[in-house]
Amino acid sequence: QIAREHEVMKALWPGEAVSFFVRNRSKGFFVLGSVFLAITGAEALYADMGHFGRRPIRIAWFALVLPCLVMNYFGQGALLLRDPSAVASPFFRMAPEWALIPLVVLSTLATIIASQAVISGAFSLTAQAVQLGFLPRVHIAHTSGEERGQVYIGVVNWVLMVACIALVLHFRTSERLGIVYGVAVTTDMVFTTLLITACARTTWSWSLPLTLSVGALLLMVDLPFWLSNLTKVPEGGYVPLAIALGIFVPMLAWKKGREGLAAIIDRRILPVEDAIAMIAQSKATRVPGVAVFMARDHRDTPPTLLHNLKHNKVVHERVILLTIRTSERPTVPVRERLTHTDLGSGFHRVVIEYGFTDQVDVPSSLRHCSIDGAQLDLPRTTYFLGRETLIVRANTPILAGLWKHIFVMLNRNAESAMTFFRLPPQRVVELGAQIEI
Repeated sequence: QIAREHEVMKALWPGEAVSFFVRNRSKGFFVLGSVFLAITGAEALYADMGHFGRRPIRIAWFALVLPCLVMNYFGQGALLLRDPSAVASPFFRMAPEWALIPLVVLSTLATIIASQAVISGAFSLTAQAVQLGFLPRVHIAHTSGEERGQVYIGVVNWVLMVACIALVLHFRTSERLGIVYGVAVTTDMVFTTLLITACARTTWSWSLPLTLSVGALLLMVDLPFWLSNLTKVPEGGYVPLAIALGIFVPMLAWKKGREGLAAIIDRRILPVEDAIAMIAQSKATRVPGVAVFMARDHRDTPPTLLHNLKHNKVVHERVILLTIRTSERPTVPVRERLTHTDLGSGFHRVVIEYGFTDQVDVPSSLRHCSIDGAQLDLPRTTYFLGRETLIVRANTPILAGLWKHIFVMLNRNAESAMTFFRLPPQRVVELGAQIEI
């Protein structure tokens, strides 16, 4: 098609785009909303970045995908220049009739591959949001013992399936779905640009002029596409915005709820040093064995330790106060994860730090911990966990009560700490408490 209508190659010259907008003015602006659909899908490459790395994606994109896409779109454009009636289906009309079925098969396979990138991206983002404390714990299946980041999350998979079926039934045609997709991707691009600009300034310590220059350059590309797509919000573009709001509100409620719960617990907690002194003075019975108490903060005494002492009147000979941290790094080397401090009187502080893409496995990490010069006897170690039952106060204002009820619901349905931290069920003791929020 390009050979038959080589004039289409002029589109490589940026001046043609300028000339187009000069000639069409406001109509050219609205055309951007449709033109944008030609470049959607490229953002899915970033979903696979954590799985494959930059090098293979760069090679695949510049050596194969980008040249093929350019030839494909230029071929469609050449066909339309020669035969405007082919506008209904230029992709399939480019090829001879015998190639129709093979092209349908090829398109179906391409759709499956593209959807896989989005699915794997949804799994990765959910796992990282859980690690960073923006979502409640969910069951994460690690599908590879060698490759980091290969995860499967059943609940996300089911939600995606139901959502996809609902969207297809509601919009029915690919043209209407294209409107939804354009609004979703352009909004995502604009917010990503704003976030990475803030990151460049606060995290990478770029100078203000450089940060503003790069941010403005990116927004010069993003904003026209975004504004042109926003005109399609009444036609169905409201759907991705509603979905985004439906994800953001629970994340905000979970984050605020955890902070509020932490503040309540902080008021009841003793510093570790005071608790050790109090236990020494109480002359509590010391029983053989190692007990691990999960502590939210390494400076505080786990409430489960005090509950166990109050109700069972015993303390193990060796007590480990274990704190799990999530680093802002994607991964933390195994040998750098564990920090051990001897607090005296048989008490030990252990901090395990994971990257936000690392697989959390407490017993595996504790294998690298030695107490009093000896490795832990993990099969005989007892893990004490707290299970809080949250209750919203009756006189809570409506707006504050709404996010609190969302937080309580999320907390009730979160995966248990025993499963999330991969603790052996037969070695876990749970101590419950009711907390008003």
